[in-house]
Amino acid sequence: MSNKEIIMYSADWCGDCRRSKRLLDGLNVAYTLIDIEADRAAADKVIEINGGMRSIPVIVFADGTHMTEPSDIDLKAKLTALGII
Repeated sequence: MSNKEIIMYSADWCGDCRRSKRLLDGLNVAYTLIDIEADRAAADKVIEINGGMRSIPVIVFADGTHMTEPSDIDLKAKLTALGII
């Protein structure tokens, strides 16, 4: 993972996922999108990250941190803190 790589675990039906994707796209932030409906291992990873919950989006950053269902304000603050935007 490069220092700016972002992975988002998502699903098409998820409104919060669409919102976070819109924000990242609007800020021209590159990310890898992983559909948990199409990838069982990814769904298991989300459950592991969230301590048993299947909450999405889960956004994983290169520094090893993650955010689950972040608000746009919190996500933008994290991207700023990491020097991504």
